[in-house]
Amino acid sequence: MKRKIRINPIAISDILEIKAYIFEDHPGAAVKFGNDIYSKIEELADFPEMGPRLGTRTNLKTDYRYIICGNYLIFYKIEAEFVSIYRVLNGVRDYMSVLFEVEFTGDTN
Repeated sequence: MKRKIRINPIAISDILEIKAYIFEDHPGAAVKFGNDIYSKIEELADFPEMGPRLGTRTNLKTDYRYIICGNYLIFYKIEAEFVSIYRVLNGVRDYMSVLFEVEFTGDTN
């Protein structure tokens, strides 16, 4: 079943920040990055289960899944009608802290 894609504002901000950083030294690479990320995200509409569950790499119970695009990880959840993109983070970063800090902050406000 094809699902709609929903990109959360913080994930859009992640993508824009990464593109701006890359653009400083390599404008063409920044455009390619944007195209690659959005192409990968679009694949999730047809194949939402293509990314492994994050819980298989950790001891945490979580609905997050992820796919890899170059040096970046796209974190998402599969919902009834949507695939929701939550974050796009550099794979060398402490992405677990970043990912769950945002989730917990959102849950407590």
